[in-house]
Amino acid sequence: MRAMILAAGRGERLRPLTDTLPKPLLEVRGKPLIVWHLERLAAAGFREIVINAAHLGDLLMSALGDGGRWGVSIAWSREEHALETAGGIANARALLGHAPFLAVNADVFCDYPFARLRAPAGIEGRVGHLVMVPNPPFRPQGDFSLAAGKVGNQPAPRYTYSGIAVFDPGIVDGVAAGDKAPLAPLLRARAAAGQLGGELHTGSWSDVGTPERLAELNRMKT
Repeated sequence: MRAMILAAGRGERLRPLTDTLPKPLLEVRGKPLIVWHLERLAAAGFREIVINAAHLGDLLMSALGDGGRWGVSIAWSREEHALETAGGIANARALLGHAPFLAVNADVFCDYPFARLRAPAGIEGRVGHLVMVPNPPFRPQGDFSLAAGKVGNQPAPRYTYSGIAVFDPGIVDGVAAGDKAPLAPLLRARAAAGQLGGELHTGSWSDVGTPERLAELNRMKT
């Protein structure tokens, strides 16, 4: 099973930190965010990793190379300009292949055990399995409902999408390589059609979206 780390974003809210450094290379507890992902993916048995790169992509590619230091093989999907999440996946479809793959946002930090997603329950017959988390203070309304392992658009109970999921490549059908497209509208449509499964992760999770959140995460010991 392949994994894709979505790493092409500009990180506007993290400026000026991201003016000279790609967001995935920002350090948490002495280690770049994306390196935490590579280590945890390798420990979970993932060996083939696709990473998309746009903003300061050469710096990111130079820092990680072919992934051999972490026991993985990295295939790079270059984007002239960041294509957003659905666009990034569509642009990388030739590298991802035809089987379901793990997708993880480079700018989240969590202790979710990736090995569980090598065979998520209920993925058969669905196009995605989302890992949800309790709503953080900056997103009190959440993103989707979750009940009995099914992700929907109901008013309650609602949770926040963690940025970690298993997707069938067909999740981006209709998005051409090179198109810029967000993922959220596609997920809402699939949820409405009953085509998304999910689970709730109640462990450690942080969206490293602002300098304040990054500083707070670095102040925490665990």
